[in-house]
Amino acid sequence: MRILLSTYGSRGDVQPLAALAVALQAIGAEAVVCAPPDAEFASLLVRAGFNLVPAFSSVRDWVSKAIADPSTVDLPKRAAEICAAQYEAIDAAAEGCDVILAAGLFPSTAAARAVAEKRGMRYVYATFCPLWLPSTHHQPHSYRGYPLAEDAPDNRALWVDNSVTMQTIFGVGINAHRVSIGLEPVENVRDHVFTSHPWLASDPVLSPWAPTELCNVTQTGAWLLPDDRPLPDDVEAFLDAGPPPVYVGFGSMPMSGAKHAARDAIDALRTQGRRALLLQGWADLAAIDDRDDCFVIGEVNQQALFRRVAAVVHHGGAGTTTAAARAGAPQLVVPQIGDQPYWARRVAELGIGVAHDGPIPTAESLSAGLATVLAPETRERATAIGATIHSGGAMIAAAMLVAGIH
Repeated sequence: MRILLSTYGSRGDVQPLAALAVALQAIGAEAVVCAPPDAEFASLLVRAGFNLVPAFSSVRDWVSKAIADPSTVDLPKRAAEICAAQYEAIDAAAEGCDVILAAGLFPSTAAARAVAEKRGMRYVYATFCPLWLPSTHHQPHSYRGYPLAEDAPDNRALWVDNSVTMQTIFGVGINAHRVSIGLEPVENVRDHVFTSHPWLASDPVLSPWAPTELCNVTQTGAWLLPDDRPLPDDVEAFLDAGPPPVYVGFGSMPMSGAKHAARDAIDALRTQGRRALLLQGWADLAAIDDRDDCFVIGEVNQQALFRRVAAVVHHGGAGTTTAAARAGAPQLVVPQIGDQPYWARRVAELGIGVAHDGPIPTAESLSAGLATVLAPETRERATAIGATIHSGGAMIAAAMLVAGIH
């Protein structure tokens, strides 16, 4: 069996598909991964044993521009462009495949659904956070320019409104493309793309799914990519040179609204008498002086690193949140966009860290959060929760794909 795994998004969208590809290979299936052709994603997949099949364009430049000035992004227009361009890329990647599993940005998953329909292939939709799926237990995400109705009687009504909003934002472009390739337009693009039985690839302790008649969800657990890489020698040397440092990294977030994030984080940590380990990332975090209590790193094995730090300060991506939780590391989450406020809230609710108030940190706000994060009771709670994190989600999903379970 040959299975196409398709996404368009950041590392948090690509790495779980790499994990699923490894699991599929382990049970004798062939996996093809179509993802943005950014160099870091290609390297990630090569380490996992796969060659990246390129999506229509790099994602980093688009994300940077969209976050820097959201007002310049015409969402319906951009969604239509992504859907059409991704259709071509996914269709080429789907040659010889039996199944498509799609995750990531909605226009990309809509394109994958269209490819599956044209080719008569089985299609599975997956997401990494319950926030995106209809439920009476939580509100939908609000899109810029389309606020949630303040007078809605309940979450059910808000999700009805959400289907209308998504039809307004995405429907015209997606349906225009569908018609252009000989498919019928759809009246509810959200439910058409999500299907009646979406998969939720997140840990049930970190993000439990409560049953609801609005959506028949299968939660597999998070798709975690095994990583046995040793830490670089210079990172090992820094770790060994003093007490455990605090990791600060914002992954695929440019942090354009927090231009002094590195300075503020270092100042806050020095106030607490702590050393700093900065991930350069898309925010280009850098040291502010030549003192030896701060060290800047590139991409490393988080699974190995997070077990050796005092805490993790990050943006709240699903992957980083799960990796830190699994390592038993207390977290200070500074959410920026999308599902990141959800993960920040879950960290706080579980007692394994703190949700920063707003997306722009200061030395004072970080210092206040760190006072709680670095307390012994937070470490104890984080250690206890870490022992409960399920690591077999990718194998569960792989077996379901091969068995044809939906």
